[in-house]
Amino acid sequence: MTTIAVSGKGGSGKTTIAAMMIRCLIEQKKADAVLAVDADPNSCLGITLGVEPKGVVADIRENVRSKEPSNTGMDRLRTVEYGIQQAVTEARGFDLLTMGRPEGPACYCAVNNMLRKFMDNLSSRYRYVVIDNEAGMEHLSRRTTNNVDQLFIIAEQTPIGSVTAERIFTLATKLPIAVKKINVIWNKCNVNSESYLSGNIETAGNVLYDNDVVNNSNQGKTVFELAEDNPAYLEISRIIKKM
Repeated sequence: MTTIAVSGKGGSGKTTIAAMMIRCLIEQKKADAVLAVDADPNSCLGITLGVEPKGVVADIRENVRSKEPSNTGMDRLRTVEYGIQQAVTEARGFDLLTMGRPEGPACYCAVNNMLRKFMDNLSSRYRYVVIDNEAGMEHLSRRTTNNVDQLFIIAEQTPIGSVTAERIFTLATKLPIAVKKINVIWNKCNVNSESYLSGNIETAGNVLYDNDVVNNSNQGKTVFELAEDNPAYLEISRIIKKM
């Protein structure tokens, strides 16, 4: 199993690129099915992929935590296992799991441990797992998964985008999980933008600004409706093939 995590600040095009990667893996026949995990509280990955989530993991977490203390640990385990099974939305070539809103102020340690156990079990059934994260990578920091093979930081071709990429890179190196490789993908580019970085992060690719991608998103279309020869999609395909 290979786990790909995608992170970046809002508006960077992170979710669109994560969806493109999922399409690439399907069309390159890298696996029978890809597990797409929407770990951004905004939960837009399903929309970009054209799938309506059947449920969210956040509801499972709250349901388990609200159970009376008299409930046995086995009852809670069954609730988590059944909830995750029900929350997985099946689609053509991929399955979608939506995490939902972040935790409240209470302690969720026990519930998170149970969730992580079944998340690991679920992920092991797929050759590829693609996780769309928020910039703060809250779900990864809570150890939603134990290992990430490839983290792609999506950033715009601006000095602010460079600073954001560096901050996400620093955060990723301090996570209590193994992140094997970290690269930045410059999005909405006009020219090569590697010079914006200080040298800590290798550039995986440069995605040029594309009107078709923007119009596709504005019209509520999915990434599967982009032309196969769309320049942005071709660049993401190149990155995935190289990976």
